[in-house]
Amino acid sequence: MFEDLKRATARAGADRRVRALLLLCRRLLSERGEANSVAIARQLVAGFAALEEDARASFFEHLARDFDPDPQAVVASAQAYAREPTAEHLMQLTRDAEPPRQELLRRINRLPGGTAHIVAMRRALLPRLATQPELAAVEADFLHLLGSWFNPGFLRLQRVDWHSPAQLLEQLIRHEAVHAVDGWEDLRRRLQPDRRCFAFFHPQLPDEPLIFVEVALLPDMPAAIAPLIDKASEPQPPASYKVAAFYSISNCQPGLRGVSLGNFLIKRVAGELQRELPRLRGFCTLSPVPGLARWLRAGALCEGLPRQRAQRLALARQALLEACGGELDTLASAEALHALTPSAAQALQRLAALYLVHASTGAGGDPVARFHLDNGARLERLNPLGDLSAKGLRQSFGMMVNYLYDLDKAEAHHEQFVQGTVAHSRQIAAWL
Repeated sequence: MFEDLKRATARAGADRRVRALLLLCRRLLSERGEANSVAIARQLVAGFAALEEDARASFFEHLARDFDPDPQAVVASAQAYAREPTAEHLMQLTRDAEPPRQELLRRINRLPGGTAHIVAMRRALLPRLATQPELAAVEADFLHLLGSWFNPGFLRLQRVDWHSPAQLLEQLIRHEAVHAVDGWEDLRRRLQPDRRCFAFFHPQLPDEPLIFVEVALLPDMPAAIAPLIDKASEPQPPASYKVAAFYSISNCQPGLRGVSLGNFLIKRVAGELQRELPRLRGFCTLSPVPGLARWLRAGALCEGLPRQRAQRLALARQALLEACGGELDTLASAEALHALTPSAAQALQRLAALYLVHASTGAGGDPVARFHLDNGARLERLNPLGDLSAKGLRQSFGMMVNYLYDLDKAEAHHEQFVQGTVAHSRQIAAWL
């Protein structure tokens, strides 16, 4: 009984804090004086930061329910515009249809450091969307505003090197999401002369990288990740730089998920490298295929395949299953992959090619493939045994991929992808 009383008391306290926060929201929306607005916004963000998880859920629910547009005003404006589609009626409809939440977020953003608070609020919102679909409109408002505020035209590209501030270098180690950095010596190797690291920064978050990309300058297109991140390897001489390989791209701000940053970053970095190193003859990636093993375990399904390719897919899957005794998870081992017969190894490559060419255009396609292909890259080459780390074996049975960035053809390749076709090389076509 005492515990029940404690929980009830805690809930009552949380409800009071949420009500107080909502009152601040309404005051902020009605306030005309700038000085008072800043003070109210400061109270509001501090109050939100102090809320417990359940109270935050309640606050977001109120944002969704209480700060929607007035339906009657929207209908009246829409009817007026339908009768007489003038600029004045259109502007009135736009004003009436905009949720007050958006203006609330704009006023919070005017607070010094307000942008960081908005990003943090969205970070708290995102995990709730799967279980609270009623918050979709709130998420749409956050994404709409952040997409405008983090327009690439506002972003500053900065090269990160060993002489950058220690705080920034620490963030690279912490946020590296593709190939973990094994301490300071590893990071130092990734910043030596035959490597480059670039990051995007926003004026409102000057000390916080938004996203960064790591690049290796090499004689040839790479086929495996281990040599690129070997901290004991010797730097390549400048005369050998022929290819720039993007081998890792990591987001640093979870609250900016879904805001397009990476595609602009790669193209900006390619332009910078072309100016710095005019002898470079190509730009490519060495990319993981994180969805491959999951797709194979789920049955390797590709809808709409031409009959001949569907037969090849079925035969390849059967050959791979026979090679591993019906247990695909045995392929999450370097020893098992090395022991595959040539025909079974070829079956794995054929399946990977079919997956990337035919499944990537759908919503359930490989996320890394979708990123690069939508960005205008071409699927260039498969690299079996390219990533024998525990993560690479688990997610893709060791497979890696090169995507080629031909900057002159990127727009055409992007359009192909939007229309449902993956640009790919002859080498990939041979596997299909």
